[in-house]
Amino acid sequence: MNNFFERRYVIAGIFIALILVLLARLFYIQVVDDRYALYASQNVVRKFVKYPARGPILDRTGKIMVQNEPVYDITVVPKQVKAFDTVEFCKLLGIDREGYDKRMTKARKYSPYRTSVFEKQVTVEQYAAFQERLSEFPGFDTQQRSLRNYPDTAAAQFLGYIGEATDAIIKRSNGYYSPGDYVGITGVEKSYETVLRGQRGVENIIVDSRNVRKGKYANGAFDTAAVAGERLISSLDMTIQKLGEKLMQNKVGSIVAIEPSTGEILCFVSSPTYDPNLLVGRERGNNAAKLYKDPYKPFFTRPVQAYYPPGSSFKPLSALIAMQEGVITPSTVYHCSGYYQSGNRRIKCFQGEVHGDVNLASAVAHSCNGYFDMVFERLINRNGTRQTDTSYNYWRGNVAKFGLGGKLGLDLPAEGRGNLPKASYYDKVYHKGGWRSSTVISLGIGQGELLATPLQLANIEATIANHGYYYKPHLIKAIGEKQVIKKEYTIRNYVGVDSQYFEPVINGMQSVVDFGTAKGSKIPGIIMCGKTGTAEVKNQKDNSVFVAFAPRDNPKIAIAVVVENSGQGATWAAPIASFIVEKYLRGSISKRASNITPDYYIGKNLLPDIVVKPADKAKLKADSIKKATADSLKKVAADSLKRLKSAQNKPVKKTTDNKLTAMLPNRRDDE
Repeated sequence: MNNFFERRYVIAGIFIALILVLLARLFYIQVVDDRYALYASQNVVRKFVKYPARGPILDRTGKIMVQNEPVYDITVVPKQVKAFDTVEFCKLLGIDREGYDKRMTKARKYSPYRTSVFEKQVTVEQYAAFQERLSEFPGFDTQQRSLRNYPDTAAAQFLGYIGEATDAIIKRSNGYYSPGDYVGITGVEKSYETVLRGQRGVENIIVDSRNVRKGKYANGAFDTAAVAGERLISSLDMTIQKLGEKLMQNKVGSIVAIEPSTGEILCFVSSPTYDPNLLVGRERGNNAAKLYKDPYKPFFTRPVQAYYPPGSSFKPLSALIAMQEGVITPSTVYHCSGYYQSGNRRIKCFQGEVHGDVNLASAVAHSCNGYFDMVFERLINRNGTRQTDTSYNYWRGNVAKFGLGGKLGLDLPAEGRGNLPKASYYDKVYHKGGWRSSTVISLGIGQGELLATPLQLANIEATIANHGYYYKPHLIKAIGEKQVIKKEYTIRNYVGVDSQYFEPVINGMQSVVDFGTAKGSKIPGIIMCGKTGTAEVKNQKDNSVFVAFAPRDNPKIAIAVVVENSGQGATWAAPIASFIVEKYLRGSISKRASNITPDYYIGKNLLPDIVVKPADKAKLKADSIKKATADSLKKVAADSLKRLKSAQNKPVKKTTDNKLTAMLPNRRDDE
């Protein structure tokens, strides 16, 4: 009897355990694991994401720079795929069986139960043919998206491009993006991604067992509409942007133009450039690979990423700081004998010119190195040679107020800081107390370790044009219909120099164009104030630099032009800048007294020679030898095979002992 009761409890315990296991499994299936719910719901109701149109981008005059065009993707839910005619399927999409398997494996890896992109950007013809036979391919569907189109093929580095979201981007988005989604990768497309992308919608559709749509679920009560991305109005003027790109074709360098009264960037040229349409469509990957291999780096955004010695374009800034600190006045005279003696160093004026007695304005007009070396030494030695590092850091702080050595906060990714070394840098190089003003004298004329981006150079000109302040440069002047602009772009940033000190410097800058180093670029009827720069580059030809603003009264445009390894600032950068300035202010380019014309500069090829590093040379040599050897072996093998086949086709002769002899091809000496 006792045994019976004991067995009863054991059996009851087993049943209870089984029930608990089943309940736990049921709870897991219904609550924890969503695979079955997804699978079950997708048998009847299918959710289709409705992708919004990406926001267009316009130039400051309302001209479309970027617009959308529809494309179609083929999507798949792997778990719903059943047996079908894969040969016909592949034929419709223009892929092979290996490509099909590869795509399906990727889709399964993402999720067997969720929709993912199987084939991107099919043609309209492929989409129409596929849509007609959609019921033959269970688990597959179509999805409309939009891609970018660039009507003017200009401003590529400013606009940037969109691409498929990478795993890293998907992870950072906390699930917002999925494989196959398009996002901004560079340029404005990236920095304004959240504004441009809009808001997705969802459409719930009832489908039958053959994947045929039967209408909206609950009459669309649970659908959400897609909201198009916001329209962006850029600050660029496409007229001068396209002119700038023409003037800089077959040259390496940059043009940046700013409206001083707002900080809006009018022109943003990075050369060499590329057609942004090359990074749209199914050939995007191949085109991108070619561009990445281009030795002149078209993806490099030179206006904000390239660092250049400012050269003589730095001299007006140096003069402003010196006047503010009281070490010179506009009437301070320096006698230039063709060089400046600093300690045991003798620094020549450009090509050794002897300028004689010069004051501030004439020193700027004729770009006297000696005058500005003198200015720099007075600033650094004002507290005695034992306080060189303290005085230097004070000087550095004043220069930094103009935007050098730090980011200006441009609404574009990957902005560079330039280089404005601290005293601690020289302490490491020369040990503390082991350097003097003469050691770093080249900084006074914009050389040495001092490096700036073209954006920073243009911003300095905007600051001088405004007599002591600047607005943060920006590329987008309005967002959406409400013409919203970021508040930080409406604040004046003062540089700590009194407005009274700007006129003497501006007088000198006007003289530069009227009768000084840039007189060949004078614009009839427009007073342009500028400064040429011939910036030395180690072991290479000088960079041509020119900075300016115009007109002198109520300036409308400030500009910086850099043409790499091309020579003097007056020869190349100044004329290019003058064409841009006149085109913006007048809408046309007049005949110049110097007879310079845009066509000459457009047609000139100044691309510098590619400098190949020793390591690269060795690699290229090894690759060429390897290729030559492989080609030689292939040729030998092909010749041998050809001769062997020829010999085998000849009739076989018998010898006297009736034995067959091998018919071998004749061998060459090098085989």
